[in-house]
Amino acid sequence: MQTTLFRRLALATCLAGAAFAFLPAASAQDASSGSMAAGESEMPMVGGAPMDPQKTIVENASTASNLTTLVAAVKAAGLDEALSGTGPFTVFAPTNEAFEKLPAGTVDELLKPENKEKLTEILTYHVVPASVMSKDAMTMIEEDGGEHPAKTLEGETITLSLDGDTLIITDAKGDKAKVTQADVKQSNGVVHVIDTVLMPGE
Repeated sequence: MQTTLFRRLALATCLAGAAFAFLPAASAQDASSGSMAAGESEMPMVGGAPMDPQKTIVENASTASNLTTLVAAVKAAGLDEALSGTGPFTVFAPTNEAFEKLPAGTVDELLKPENKEKLTEILTYHVVPASVMSKDAMTMIEEDGGEHPAKTLEGETITLSLDGDTLIITDAKGDKAKVTQADVKQSNGVVHVIDTVLMPGE
């Protein structure tokens, strides 16, 4: 499973510009919320820490106080090296509070070594192998009539839509996550902070 994942990550990096051309990179949005706005030159803050665009997704996430559960999960799944690669990646990053919405004991169970494969599936379901800025996602949503599917590294799709000017991500089970902080640029992609953990199908 792990070998297959690393091959998929490498292939996705090579093909991101073509296979995911329907979600182009290059736009700007207010990094302090999920609403669409003009870009800002200042380094955005996530969980009280500055997100340096010259650092990788894993390096920046490791300093954010509201992403500690996600970082622990990424390390438990052995994905920290992969997500420190050149990418580009778009990560929909659930906050600690998002993980707390899961049934009691779920996170502790997923972090056990015997559940590494399941944990990997869930985490890679939050990653699209392309750099997807919110303005471009919004354009694709509008062009597709209100909903836009995006294939994840896990293999299944998530569905992007809008609630007013806020980006919404719907998972395979029909649950919805709201982007609460968008367009946090990284050296190997972009992070959009979300308020709910996405789940792939069974």
